[in-house]
Amino acid sequence: MPLRKPSLKVSVIVPTYRRTADLARCLAALDAQERRADEVIVIARHDDYATLDWLRTREANRPDPRRWIVLVHKPGVVAAYNLGIDSASGDVLCFTDDDAAPHSDWITRIVRAFESDPALGGLGGRDIVHERNGILQGQKLRVGIVRWYGRTIGNHHIGHGSAREVQVLKGVNMAFRREAIGTLRFDARLRGTGAQVHCEMAFSLDVERRGWTLIYDPTLLVEHFPAQRSDEDQRFTFNDAAFYNASFNLRLIMCEYLTPPGRWAFVVYSTLIGDRADPGFLRALSLAFERGGVALALRKWRVGLRAMRGAWQEAAR
Repeated sequence: MPLRKPSLKVSVIVPTYRRTADLARCLAALDAQERRADEVIVIARHDDYATLDWLRTREANRPDPRRWIVLVHKPGVVAAYNLGIDSASGDVLCFTDDDAAPHSDWITRIVRAFESDPALGGLGGRDIVHERNGILQGQKLRVGIVRWYGRTIGNHHIGHGSAREVQVLKGVNMAFRREAIGTLRFDARLRGTGAQVHCEMAFSLDVERRGWTLIYDPTLLVEHFPAQRSDEDQRFTFNDAAFYNASFNLRLIMCEYLTPPGRWAFVVYSTLIGDRADPGFLRALSLAFERGGVALALRKWRVGLRAMRGAWQEAAR
């Protein structure tokens, strides 16, 4: 009888910061997996004493040799992700957020996908978003796409249909083959002291650029309970610094990812059109008339212009 090929070793990386109740739910979901991870690496800030005390108490009461804590000394999820990659020993590295709870078949599905397709570099799925006393609804077929002129389409939380090839995965529900990552790391130039918006976009595009396939499967599920952030990027509240950081990150990625014609098209598109989250001049005017608040709409547009200039300067270094 031929020997059965050993299963891929799986590492799960969970960055956390000041969210012990959310982290408890996340770790409970990982403990309840049909196929347990070979290691769960919790990346905690060295000065987050409340979380560290909670983790140490939990480990004392429920020791598990497959779960360990790594301390990061730099703020931001990029440093946490990179330390997680450097610390992990798995053939497949899975990422989720501390405010998420993967479904019980999450790791089983991930392992099955990577074992069945040697060209698969990254796999992501849907995050069911619990927000404002409900679940965000919708169904979209187009998920995780970057158009040639820089328009980005997310929709990971409302994707449906069959598994399909994409360009971008979402940090709360993504996994990568170690071989596809190699020496690649999340871009430390990206701005922000917490979420560092769009960092998984840059990473996904780099993996794809290396020739690996990225797949989005809407049946690969995590429950997502977006928690309050501990940095300048607060949900539902406009902040100049947070908006600049997100705009800068997107523009830097597009400056380096798009073709030369695509970059110039992106400058025109983002300056004039953009999207609701990051409007160009014409969209800012339309949103101002739609919702009121001309000053805020134009303020976002001006911040976006500053971010474009800063991103181009960074890309030229």
